[in-house]
Amino acid sequence: MKLEIGNFHVDDIKFGDSTEFNDGVLTINKDEALHVVKEDKHITDADIKIVKPGDQVRLVPVKEAIEPRYRMDGGPLFPGVTGALQQAGDGMTMALKGTSVLVVGKHWGGFQDGLIDMAGEGAKYTYFSQLKNIVLVADTDEEFEKREQQKKNKALRWAGMRLAEYIGRTVSNQDPDEIEEYELDPITKRDTDVDDLPGVVLVMQPQTQMEEDGYNALNYGWNANHMLPTFMNPNEVLDGAMISGSFMPCSSKWSTYDFQNFELIKRLYEEHGKTVNFLGVIMSNLNVALEQKERSAQFVANIASNLGAEAAIVAEEGYGNPDADYIACLVALEDAGVKTVGVSNEATGRDGESQPLVSLDPKADALVSTGNVSELIKLPPMDEVIGELEALARDGLSGGWDDDEELGSSVKEDGSIIMENNAMFCGDGISGWSTKTMKEF
Repeated sequence: MKLEIGNFHVDDIKFGDSTEFNDGVLTINKDEALHVVKEDKHITDADIKIVKPGDQVRLVPVKEAIEPRYRMDGGPLFPGVTGALQQAGDGMTMALKGTSVLVVGKHWGGFQDGLIDMAGEGAKYTYFSQLKNIVLVADTDEEFEKREQQKKNKALRWAGMRLAEYIGRTVSNQDPDEIEEYELDPITKRDTDVDDLPGVVLVMQPQTQMEEDGYNALNYGWNANHMLPTFMNPNEVLDGAMISGSFMPCSSKWSTYDFQNFELIKRLYEEHGKTVNFLGVIMSNLNVALEQKERSAQFVANIASNLGAEAAIVAEEGYGNPDADYIACLVALEDAGVKTVGVSNEATGRDGESQPLVSLDPKADALVSTGNVSELIKLPPMDEVIGELEALARDGLSGGWDDDEELGSSVKEDGSIIMENNAMFCGDGISGWSTKTMKEF
């Protein structure tokens, strides 16, 4: 399986008479783009804006991020979701780099939605402040979930994917600036010099805890809550087999953009044949019942052992209840003789003194932290808010609150905010590009 990603570097984005990409400039016909968005009758109001690094703009509630792409065989960008089911990870896909489609609610937010500042102190907390973003800000008639803390956000998320496909078609007949190649030989057919290196698997635990359809990450369009741990070629992940769900405290989230550009996968590819033998990805799940958690952990360890893995990296999307899945998986792998490193955020409280993970075990002795979700952040007003600032306080965003006996509301009268890092969109960068570091005192 060989995946080629043809990269087109976006230097600027603007609106114009036609949607096209020329000499690094992406031009968007807004009326045509909105027509694509409004193909879903549930979209009642929509606009498209362009924001760039350094703009004095705050976006909230942010629901999803997608990289615009085009599959050269004409197939859907997300097989089984935006079109017919087909193999991902093989062939050529064109990608517009340095940009994303951001989906923002015009009014209502929820536990899984977040905030992005494009400038100032807040910009350092999320990777997406570094991108030139095409912002779809819209509302829907999905009244049944308007005031629900957990929202499926289906109409808005699917509109974002259609918009990303529409923009991706601009490069369908052009030569890319560069081509990234991702190819792994079948495990049993690798050269001796590769076989002699330590075999490493990446275990991914996307958010799949909701029993009801519509909230969880999708694997080729299938609710990943229903799956058992599955071996996948890493190319499939990079090429649209996975899309983000709509259930997760937002700083912990893996957006669809994260799956398309999963940095841990790319780094393992860089090391493949040099320091490690990258065996592939075990796509696991996060569960609710203890028996389910233990079953998944055993499946992961069994797959890793039978692949001949000597080491594993386990990456968890989330915290709290999912910590039990995370630690159970680490322990099962260690018990199987697979040396394992975990990557996750932690929830140590506003004072930093609480237990970082809900579940811990002495065998989980190699953990990488991407930061404390409960750290308080104070940010000044921005010149422009896209979406609705009050959503941060009113709608149960995971890092915001309507009233706190000491701090008051997250949203102040002057437009400044105080919130926990929890609400920063994909701010923990668990996929491999956390902006955080540690200092020794």
